[in-house]
Order: sequence, then structure tokens, then C-alpha cells
Amino acid sequence: MTHPASPAAPSADRPGAAPQLRLHLVTLGVADLPRAIAFYETLGLVRRDRTTQGVAFFDAGGAVLSLFPRPALAADAMLADTGAGGFSGIALAFNVAGEGEVDATLAAAQAAGGTVVKAGQRVFWGGYSGYFTDPDGHLWEVAHNPFFPFDAAGHLVLPD
Repeated sequence: MTHPASPAAPSADRPGAAPQLRLHLVTLGVADLPRAIAFYETLGLVRRDRTTQGVAFFDAGGAVLSLFPRPALAADAMLADTGAGGFSGIALAFNVAGEGEVDATLAAAQAAGGTVVKAGQRVFWGGYSGYFTDPDGHLWEVAHNPFFPFDAAGHLVLPD
């Protein structure tokens, strides 16, 4: 139940209005749930709610990363599973404090069974980034963005 004063609740001056959009979970459809769990645990994510079967939830620092078998995810959305492969149009991103951390994260992802698709390099917007895919082909950017610092809780601070 949403508390009436929470940011996700409709505004009191807009009765019946939809709640303000927030990102709480990102669910990835995976081919092999145990393999995907092992990959993300190897990269340091902490799995939570281990009692729920057939899905995995990870604390991802302010949002939840969930893993769900791809055919079941497609069925839940009442869509046909067209199979994995190619660019999906989505990239997840992980920001880090320095360029060396980009390279270290890419190496860790590769060692855990992922594929580095773009080595860390300086980029046009003034930062340093690279990309890897997890074992199911989900694309992740790892970036150092000197213009988006972190707050004390490790969240990005966006300029106004």
C-alpha cells in the first residue's frame, strides 16, 4: 500500500491522477536463471528475497534488478518471445568514480562470463566508458562521468 504522502502517490490536488513515474525494478528476461544469478553475484550484487522461486531479486543501489526466465517474462506481458539477439534498444548503466574502475568492472564482467563489446575509452561527452553484455546479451555501460558526482549514499547527483 502506498502511503498518501509518498512521492509515488497521486497528488492531493489531482485526485485520481496517476502516480509520478519512478524506476523501482529493472527485470531482465534470462535463458538460464542459475547462470544469470551466478553472473550478477560474481559482480557483487547481493541477492534478496531468496524464498521466492523462479525469480531472483538483487539490491542494485536504489533500484532492484530482477532476473526472470525470458519465456515467462514474455508470457506475463502477453507478448510473443521473439528470442534474444541483436541490439534491444536498451542499455543499463553503472557509473563509477574513476576511469580505472571502468576498466576493472569490464574485466570483472568478462571473468564472470560476460562479453566486453567496447573497451573503456574516452568519449565525446567528456567521460570514459565501455560496454559489456551479460550471458543473455543484456547490454551494460560502465562509465565515469566527471559531471555527475555521487552523494554520500552513492547516488548520482544530476546538475540542474
